[in-house]
Amino acid sequence: MIVERRVELRFAQESREAETHTNLSAVRQDGRCLWVAGDETATIERLTATTDAEGHVTGYDGQRTVRLADLVPLPAGPEEEADIEGLARTDGWLWAIGSHSLKRKKIKAGQSDAKSRKRLATVVREDNRFIIARIPLVTGADGLPEVTAADGDRTAAVLGGRQDSLTDLLAGDPHIAPFLQIPSKDNGIDIEGIAAHGERLYVGFRGPVLRGWAVVVEIHPETDPDDPRRLRLRPIGDDGERYRTHFLDLGGLGVRDLCPHGDDLLILTGPSMDLDGPVRVVRWPGAVTVDAAGIVPAEDLQVVGPLPYGDGDDHAEGIAVLDETDHDGRPKLLVVYDSPAEDRLTSGGGVLADVVSFEK
Repeated sequence: MIVERRVELRFAQESREAETHTNLSAVRQDGRCLWVAGDETATIERLTATTDAEGHVTGYDGQRTVRLADLVPLPAGPEEEADIEGLARTDGWLWAIGSHSLKRKKIKAGQSDAKSRKRLATVVREDNRFIIARIPLVTGADGLPEVTAADGDRTAAVLGGRQDSLTDLLAGDPHIAPFLQIPSKDNGIDIEGIAAHGERLYVGFRGPVLRGWAVVVEIHPETDPDDPRRLRLRPIGDDGERYRTHFLDLGGLGVRDLCPHGDDLLILTGPSMDLDGPVRVVRWPGAVTVDAAGIVPAEDLQVVGPLPYGDGDDHAEGIAVLDETDHDGRPKLLVVYDSPAEDRLTSGGGVLADVVSFEK
């Protein structure tokens, strides 16, 4: 894959102080705009493209912040982070998903051995992480996309917080249930990707990776008829199950993001543990036409190419297919990074994302 150029994502002062720009975890294009999220807040940000005299996108600014708590009820209230790790957009809806993960406390520099050992033994659950939100999109007076709590009979709604989260559903799953009490960076549950296609929602797991096989769970959410602000999962197929598990041979890597491209899914892959790389983009051909849970061997996947990664920084976390194409008419891909390297940080408080050609 070729990094053709970098574009600056510029954020307002409040978001820079919250370090959203250095903790980007998800991105989706929506016309002239980008929807992005960081994993340290309970917000989604909208950025708008800036262009040069020839109409080429040079960056994104004009940030508008959307507080999830203004749209859907959050289990732990508006201030606790939701650890948003994925965004999806389809059919007039914006979707957001939390990591659904537990976290083990980090050792801090300068602490005694006793305190360090105690921190490593401490596992924390934050309830806002265990949500999936569906938000109506509308067109504002300026012609740009906006989110709203209600648009006619379409309402913002959430799954999770009432013992109905995706991980609650998976508590009896023979493959995933053993990992529910394991923190994310220990190869436990860690959701980092979401893609929407019609009624289908695909959820990508960074962890667990099962003997080298990554997990993608398919669900079909719908509005709860008893409460329009809640979602429920309807049965898939004739067996009455409310989810499907797909296991993909990604060479031992987990899913860092998912992005639809026609009937295919593009998969951003990376290590499940707290490691830097390798990182690459893989295509799952015809993914959205599959009507059964299955095993997807490596020969049924296409490696598009590698992405750069750093040493303790530059962790690729989100991908989005752009409307922009190369000279052969092939779409380009936008990549955003968590823990960006110093040379990605701009003097104006922005951060640089990569525009890449994602076909060989």
